[in-house]
Amino acid sequence: MRRIAIVGAGQAGLQLALGLRAAGYEVTVVSARTPEEIRGGRVLSTQLMYGPALALERELGLNLWDEETPPVEGMRISRVEAPGAAAPERAVVAALDEPARSVDQRVKTARWLELLEERGGRVEYRQVAAGELAALAAGHDLTVVASGHGPLGEVFGRDDRHSPYRAARRALACVYVHGARPDPGLPPSYLRMCGFQEAGEFFVLPALTLSGPCHILLWEGRPGGPLDCWDDVPGPGAALERSWQLLRSYAPWEYERCAGAEPADAGAVLSGSLVPVVRHPVAEVAPGSYVLGMADAVVLNDPVTGQGSNNAARCAGRYLSSVLARGERPFDRAWMHETFAGWWEHARHTTAFTNMLLDAPLPEHVQHILAAATEHPELAHRYVNGFADPADYQEWLMDADRAEACLAAVSGRVAG
Repeated sequence: MRRIAIVGAGQAGLQLALGLRAAGYEVTVVSARTPEEIRGGRVLSTQLMYGPALALERELGLNLWDEETPPVEGMRISRVEAPGAAAPERAVVAALDEPARSVDQRVKTARWLELLEERGGRVEYRQVAAGELAALAAGHDLTVVASGHGPLGEVFGRDDRHSPYRAARRALACVYVHGARPDPGLPPSYLRMCGFQEAGEFFVLPALTLSGPCHILLWEGRPGGPLDCWDDVPGPGAALERSWQLLRSYAPWEYERCAGAEPADAGAVLSGSLVPVVRHPVAEVAPGSYVLGMADAVVLNDPVTGQGSNNAARCAGRYLSSVLARGERPFDRAWMHETFAGWWEHARHTTAFTNMLLDAPLPEHVQHILAAATEHPELAHRYVNGFADPADYQEWLMDADRAEACLAAVSGRVAG
């Protein structure tokens, strides 16, 4: 039986571990925290997952919360021209072809850790230093690093070809709440996003947390701007109070819907920042001994497009298929690069799309597309559903000539 070690117990590492265990592999996961510590800690992300990623969970029987989790059935994406202005009348609004879902990572990863042990997997609860990877690799047929936090991520060198940033592009803060009201003009299951000129973005999305269905309020503030105000790492109550203050000034209509909200629990807040980066996927940890990086450990995107858990699920699915297809042959360096390349073929589109939305102003052709999408439902539908598979954007959004051709086709159909 082949022995595989996975360092990191998030979406990617645990999904891969459970898939391998189901196929009969001997799997050891190293987790920095126990299930009890995870459930008792702060929230870890916003983790909105779209249809293709959810399908990968369903294939492994890991969709344990479908009945409890409120579906996200569509989006409303609007642009606010000035603080305190009236609610935008024009927006990109469309239904998702398949509902998305957001399950608090504390709920999911804690249960998945328990499930792995119930199914015969081994879990070691401890921190792993970069210097320990060589010993792990020596004791296993394959070692995968699924955690990019701290020095572990530094093991994989930065890939400057795909990493344009040296500093964070957004200051991030989210708070999980009960009691937020829906927009009366939308189905209650829709995600709402407001973009503020030169300031950043605000999102409201349905989710499931430890105490049941909730909403997540997410802020993405441009560095140095008025929404970059989370350095003091506030608790849930203070984060909600600050959210109210910002909404009174920037989106009073959203303040009215969130004014009666309260934090979901004592750990229902997260704030900080990250530097988007793509790293080389394979690291030599001892002469001739290599480890393979996965998901956020080697491709870390800003959450403005909600792709983190989707990237993780797709990476786990790709790596699982590659391991199973390898049979008894060695997991050598060439195989590792080939395995990553198979996932990067998708992940590169996610990175390109996310980085484009981080920069200001948007390319002119993208501004044209989004303006037209407020008037043409078919264009709005294609844009909104592209979040489920950003590879589609290459066909019509990311390239100026293709975008203009798409606009001409839509205008021609309307005129005809």
